[in-house]
Amino acid sequence: MSSSKQPSKQQHSGPAAQPVEEATTDATPAHLIQEPLGVGVAPVRHEEDRFTVVALGGAAGSLEAFKQFFQHLPSHTGLAYVVVTHLSPTQEGEMAQVMQHFTTMPVMEAKDGMRVRPNHVYVIPSNHDLSLLHGILYLLKPTQAPGRRLPIDFFLQSLAKDVRERAVCIIFSGMGSDGSLGLKLVMENFGMVMVQDPETAAYDSMPRAAMATEFVDFVLAPEMMPAKLLDYVERPLLGRPPRLSENRDDANSKPAHALQKIFLLIRSQTGHDFSYYKRNTVFRRIERRMNAHQIKEFTHYVRYLQENPHEVEQLFRELLIGVTKFFRDHEAFEHLKTHLRPVLQRKETDSTIRVWAPGCSTGEEAYSLAMLLLECLDAVDPSRYLKIQIFATDISAESIDFARTGLYPENIVADVSPERLERFFQKVDGHYQIRKEVRDLVVFALHNINKDAPFTKLDLLCCRNLLIYLSGELQKNLLPVFHYALNPNGILFLGPSENITGFQDLFQPLDVKWKISRRTETAASLPRLANFPFSLSSHPMALPVPPVLVPASSSARRDGGPFASLIQKELLRTYAPPAVVINSKGEILYVNGRTGKYLEPAPGLSGMNLFEMAREELNFEISGAVFRATQSREDVVVDNVRVRTDTGQQVLRLSVRHLGETDNLAGLLLVVFEDQPTPRRLRLGKQSGSLEQRNDVASALEKELQYTKHRLQTTIEEMESSLEELKSTNEELQSANEELQSTNEEAMTNKEEMQSLNEELLTLNMQYMARTEELTQSANDMKNLLDATEIAIIFLDNDMLVKRFTPPVSRIVNLMPSDVGRPLMHFASNLRYEHLVRDVQQVLSRLTSQEANIQAVNGQWYTMRILPYRTLDNYISGAVITFTEITSLKQMEKQLQESARFAASIHEAVREPQLTLDKQLRVLTASRSFAEAFREQASELPGKPLVSLNGGAWDKPALRHQLHQLLDPESDQMEFNDLTLDMALPEVGRRQVVLYGRRLLHLEQPTNQVLLGVKSIAEDTTP
Repeated sequence: MSSSKQPSKQQHSGPAAQPVEEATTDATPAHLIQEPLGVGVAPVRHEEDRFTVVALGGAAGSLEAFKQFFQHLPSHTGLAYVVVTHLSPTQEGEMAQVMQHFTTMPVMEAKDGMRVRPNHVYVIPSNHDLSLLHGILYLLKPTQAPGRRLPIDFFLQSLAKDVRERAVCIIFSGMGSDGSLGLKLVMENFGMVMVQDPETAAYDSMPRAAMATEFVDFVLAPEMMPAKLLDYVERPLLGRPPRLSENRDDANSKPAHALQKIFLLIRSQTGHDFSYYKRNTVFRRIERRMNAHQIKEFTHYVRYLQENPHEVEQLFRELLIGVTKFFRDHEAFEHLKTHLRPVLQRKETDSTIRVWAPGCSTGEEAYSLAMLLLECLDAVDPSRYLKIQIFATDISAESIDFARTGLYPENIVADVSPERLERFFQKVDGHYQIRKEVRDLVVFALHNINKDAPFTKLDLLCCRNLLIYLSGELQKNLLPVFHYALNPNGILFLGPSENITGFQDLFQPLDVKWKISRRTETAASLPRLANFPFSLSSHPMALPVPPVLVPASSSARRDGGPFASLIQKELLRTYAPPAVVINSKGEILYVNGRTGKYLEPAPGLSGMNLFEMAREELNFEISGAVFRATQSREDVVVDNVRVRTDTGQQVLRLSVRHLGETDNLAGLLLVVFEDQPTPRRLRLGKQSGSLEQRNDVASALEKELQYTKHRLQTTIEEMESSLEELKSTNEELQSANEELQSTNEEAMTNKEEMQSLNEELLTLNMQYMARTEELTQSANDMKNLLDATEIAIIFLDNDMLVKRFTPPVSRIVNLMPSDVGRPLMHFASNLRYEHLVRDVQQVLSRLTSQEANIQAVNGQWYTMRILPYRTLDNYISGAVITFTEITSLKQMEKQLQESARFAASIHEAVREPQLTLDKQLRVLTASRSFAEAFREQASELPGKPLVSLNGGAWDKPALRHQLHQLLDPESDQMEFNDLTLDMALPEVGRRQVVLYGRRLLHLEQPTNQVLLGVKSIAEDTTP
């Protein structure tokens, strides 16, 4: 029995969270299953929160579909709506504003941690993935590149797991296949799937990809969806039959033997028995089909299945619904690789690694195992060559055919690393195909794990997420079979929700979390294997070819060459009867033996045609035999055919045989003439009288008449057949006419689609107009900002052409509005600076800024700054020249310099030793008398710390305290006087110095400078 996880036609797999395994739902209702949110207790979902959540997925061309849907939808439906579209990363907040025009329900952009409420519409923000957990929306930063993101699949997976049967998925217009994987998760969890009719979609790729999965409930135009949605939502919640429970009597809703009858109908049409499926799973999926057709009673559904064989196929596919993808549970495969390496290292050189993957679905898991084994072999000694043989089986012929091709959509990039894509895949027409060397490792075959004999001598058996759908009885029968199929120390790889409970003696757990086990040496008991219903192959085995007896001595044997050719020719000449090989038209292609007794050249310029060359007596016999052989496609033999020869009458056997042993001889006929013993009297023509001759003639005529009647009847039938073909041709012409009419209708539909596209363009135009108004306002604000600064600015492109400038530029460079687009070097400036063009070129070539203070001819000063012009995308698109007037600063600088010179001259004229100190107590200026008194170099004093003068003699705490008091702006002390210090001065000796200090002010404000003066210097008389 194959995996219930597999779809019969699964063509897409995408980035997915793991689907909820139905093993968890057998005894626990869906609304009681909670998932932990971080650390702690999961939030409790209240009964009033159990409303249906509708996910609307769309991409290109979906805006008009959303409009039609919401305009036909009532405002109070009790449902919540989440719109997931493909948005540009720079498209901020516009979709919610546009959607608000389509409905009176509140439309808001989804925020992180926002709880979903009924009668609200939530729109996915740009550059985010959206998920749902316990009714709360969460935003995640995308991990895929913008061209590879699948936001619809991402949201549908979390939606299906969170609200299960209350999930509704609607796929609208769009390009690509986004949503085709997520909708299968929705259906697997008993939700509903609806798709826009491709004929009404602006871009039909997404709707057709969804329909290709064959897991779609309704295909409708957008304006018809709301009515069907509301009708469906009411029926499953209010009117559908109650679900199975072991603690209640379901005799009314599920009459006796109804389920067995359904199993019988499925087995009669598909050959597969689903009676070993878990009953809860079977009932839920049958109920889905019943709800889709609005059938309430099981007995009515049984009748519906009897009257609609196509529904049996649909139910069969429904029972096989599931999700598979490459490297499902990446961590599990990484752990499997760890446990596989010892198995591979134990294998002998040139041996084969045998793997079996039952329930392979569309092949993703089987190919994942192949890639994993190839990666493991890379770590093994290259000199030890090991072959890989993977058996991947399933009960779905369509899935097997799809898996053999190995062609998968682009969205597998979410599950397969770039390194594996490069090594194991090749790009084919927008898809990824498994490389041939990998496909050759996997053998796909139809196989029913429920009854067919297993593959044996396996090193690895991978049966993931299959046992959870099977009854406990079948699981107990399968595990001993798995033990029997594996080699000693072989590995069993199960799904995360499956276990080996009850069979710990057969398998030793290696990884409890990811269900990786090793086969133990314990032999499976015979009764366990005897319980499994193995079925023998339905194909009879070919009988062995009996051996050919060869003489003991073969020394005289001759091989091939001319000898064999001569022997064959002699045998043909001696024993083979005369024969000719013809085609269906009677043209002779080969002649063997002497055929002159039966054939003779026809008069005229005729070709080698058997019907023209046959003797008169054989003409109708040969024609009839060839005709019958051609029509019946069987060999024809005619006995007692008479032909007149030179020696008299001859009786012969005429045989017509088909040559079809090889392709070169297909369609050819072998006509054989075999002479039979002829009575002497008949050969010599000695007959008893004219009566007997007349009887012979009459018999021949009668025979020819029968042949003629037969040919006539055949001709009549051929004419009738031709007439039927003409009628069929006429019907085809009528059909072609109808198709042309349909094409005309499609043209009209295209016209309507163009109108819809025009409306969408109008909507976009409204958005662009709003954006244009914003840009105009921004341009006005920028212009007023530049004008208010009164800074002269020139914008240049990479060719030094003027792009834009502000009005104050005219005072510096003679530019007019008509000069935009002209080169900068064409204009003369009012600056006393000749290197402006050179500086701009250096900025464009080196991408570094330039700055200089320049004076104009009128005496004004400007700070010129040249910067590279960088766009928002960090591209260099020219240069920007700014001129900031600094005339007043230059004048102030000149005044300060004059004041400093004046103060310095006064300072030099004072006879008392003096110092000017800054706030770090460094020397700013020093009088010449100070340098002479303390024997310091006057030119070296500026910049020196006070405490370092005279070898540190000035490093006195009392002096530092007084000076800091003067520099402290919070202090009221403005001066100090008569501070006496005893100082040991090098080259001078010990001296007693009397000091005074003053805080220096400028315009009644502190300058953070102090004046330190020396009143007197006397010898120190202290002993």
